[in-house]
Amino acid sequence: MSHTVGQVSGYAGITVRTLHHYDEIGLLVPSERTHAGHRRYSDTDLDRLQQILFYRELGFPLDEVAALLDAPDADPREHLRRQHELLTARIEKLQKMAAAVEHAMEARKMGINLTPEERFEVFGDKDPEQYAEEAEQRWGGTDAYAESQRRAGSYTKDDWKRMQAEVAAWGERYDALMAAGEPATGEAAMDLAEEHRLHICRWFYDCPYDMHRSLAEMYVADERFKAYYDSVRPGLAEHLREAIAANAARPRP
Repeated sequence: MSHTVGQVSGYAGITVRTLHHYDEIGLLVPSERTHAGHRRYSDTDLDRLQQILFYRELGFPLDEVAALLDAPDADPREHLRRQHELLTARIEKLQKMAAAVEHAMEARKMGINLTPEERFEVFGDKDPEQYAEEAEQRWGGTDAYAESQRRAGSYTKDDWKRMQAEVAAWGERYDALMAAGEPATGEAAMDLAEEHRLHICRWFYDCPYDMHRSLAEMYVADERFKAYYDSVRPGLAEHLREAIAANAARPRP
């Protein structure tokens, strides 16, 4: 079975011009041509195109892609193994970058008063300055934001590290709770939800139950907050939202 250049363009999500260019430089020469000179691609050509696009996505220049694919000892399985390793490494790096951005955003939102060196040491390699305007727009007019800014401005580097240690310990316990199959409406989950609320009260601003429920909705609705909580354990953001709602509704003496 052979495929036209238009079909291959649609399969791969690249332009016909790109396919023409690959042909012209010898990177992907179609196996057949019609009597009219139109390109026709075989399934083997499609396999090679997949390899090309994998390497291009990984940042390899075209001449290096050609050298890799045309090496005398080239093995398709070896290419896939190498690409899998490279993609896995990239995913891990992006996950770390995403976590760093989350921390940086939170740092700026809470008005952390650290030197640039300390900020990068504590929160990773992403500059939280880029999130300042958004944080100001979303929370700048609230009493909670003002109180958070006031408190955070007095915290030292050790204070922030202590706060992070609390968050990490809480995350480990919530992870263990979910691993044990505890329901979000159970006592254990509600207790951790209450601990989450009290952490906010202690470090940032008074957080009554209605506000805590609103925050919980944001943890699920905002992809960045959801990614932060789900990085502790997949599904944690929604589990926590239910636990916070249950905790807010449970009777108190």
